[in-house]
Amino acid sequence: MDKQDNHTKFIFFTGGVVSSVGKGLTAAALGRCLKERGFKIGVQKLDPYLNVDPGTMSPYQHGEVFVLDDGAETDLDLGHYERFIDVRLNKNSNVTTGQVYAEVISRERQGDYLGGTIQVIPHITNEIKRRIMKVADSSDADYILIEVGGTVGDIESQPYLEAIRQLRNEIGRDHTFHIHVTWLPYIGATDELKTKPTQHSVRELRSMGITPNMIIARADHPIEEALCEKIALFCDVEKKAVVPMQTLDSYYEVPSVLEKYHVAEYLLQYFNQAAQKEPQWQQWNALVDAIHHPEHEVTIAIVGKYVELHDAYISVREAINHAALSHQARLHILWIHSCELENGQRWDDLQQAAGIVVPGGFGQRGIEGKIMAARYARENHIPYLGLCLGMQLMVVEFTRSALQDEKANSTEFDEKTPLPVIDLMPDQKTITDKGGTMRLGLYPCNLVPGTHAARAYQCQQVEERHRHRYEFNNAYRERLAEKGLVFSGLSPDERLVEIAEIKEHPFMLGTQFHPEFLSRPNRPHPLFDAFIRAALQGD
Repeated sequence: MDKQDNHTKFIFFTGGVVSSVGKGLTAAALGRCLKERGFKIGVQKLDPYLNVDPGTMSPYQHGEVFVLDDGAETDLDLGHYERFIDVRLNKNSNVTTGQVYAEVISRERQGDYLGGTIQVIPHITNEIKRRIMKVADSSDADYILIEVGGTVGDIESQPYLEAIRQLRNEIGRDHTFHIHVTWLPYIGATDELKTKPTQHSVRELRSMGITPNMIIARADHPIEEALCEKIALFCDVEKKAVVPMQTLDSYYEVPSVLEKYHVAEYLLQYFNQAAQKEPQWQQWNALVDAIHHPEHEVTIAIVGKYVELHDAYISVREAINHAALSHQARLHILWIHSCELENGQRWDDLQQAAGIVVPGGFGQRGIEGKIMAARYARENHIPYLGLCLGMQLMVVEFTRSALQDEKANSTEFDEKTPLPVIDLMPDQKTITDKGGTMRLGLYPCNLVPGTHAARAYQCQQVEERHRHRYEFNNAYRERLAEKGLVFSGLSPDERLVEIAEIKEHPFMLGTQFHPEFLSRPNRPHPLFDAFIRAALQGD
């Protein structure tokens, strides 16, 4: 590979000591800092698991599956990137070991390697480097931020670190920068933070041929300057390149910390570049100010199946929060497992909510509890927002009530239901593979004037991201419309119901798509904004 001859710079992020240390959030926040200075940002996440993508993984294993415009099912960190940097990413931005090995093995089967022995080095590392450069070639970005999943020392991550080591030599070290995000454990018995695990982590990284240019030191307790000096001394980095990052009340404060320690300026100085414009943080600072100085309070119940792991609904949570902050409201979320409602539990909590959100999901467990939540919202005129499955179950509940038949259901949960108001999409009925075969990605939706949806969006057509196999059964469209179900969003050919709402209700709306994926901190999604407005008015 030739030396890099264009303007693109590469910033690599690795993690040390423990996982979930905040690499993705750090990368996202730094991306925002660079974008505020006028640079175009590209992002990539390198995930070391053998799954081709997280689409078939349990939310308990991996958290939320974040869907992009092109239908790629990706890691939840791509949600952080999109929200913080305000970019629209594509499938090149998420690479997994499964993808890499599948490509190499496919090419070997086709004879592309001319009978050679296939090895991790150079074949796997070459494919990793090819995918890294593909992001640079397709995005024309000034900076590409690349996060390596897992922790330094994991056997699964070694091919990625080796590929990065090779790449630094091939494209030129003056085009690359390495940030190591590490954890400082707190020892209660001696009331101190320890740097030794960070030292070992950096030594492990250096043994693989990579010396970090910067260390982000994470901790739950204040990090004294003397500790930063110690890390700089033992890890061979400049003192001003050791950035203390104590756990914050909100991760929307992370860019402010990076600005406080002049991280972007340090990077630009390293690359001998100047900012293209002065950063404008007024809107972002107003967001943080709303977090700390709210004028209102709003309580929203999220009734789901995976509420034990909040990351399973991270985009939903953030979209609600974006809308609440835009109304200067502090958000309180009641995480309610739908199975608890089925068992007669948590109803007192549900009754405290000013609004109810029922998010997506798959499988039979907890379905009736979600239907109960929809019935409670409808009968008590509580603002309700149903997302994907939440929209489908809102329709099931409405049908049971309007047609006086408790057998109404989705064929996903009852294949023999006499009232299949939700059914498998026709083009899904012959599919046997589960990965990447749903209706995925960005699709247009026409809005019906005079509806809640049209008033929220203030336009005639929108595009939203989908992830589903089942849809509203058009055989029931006319009957349910007569009973008061409004189909306020339709595909351009009017074949697919994309948004449904209930006429005689202050705000009860469900979407077949996932609006949460397009919400931004300073630009809340219109439907979430309308939902929170309704919740505040009715509170």
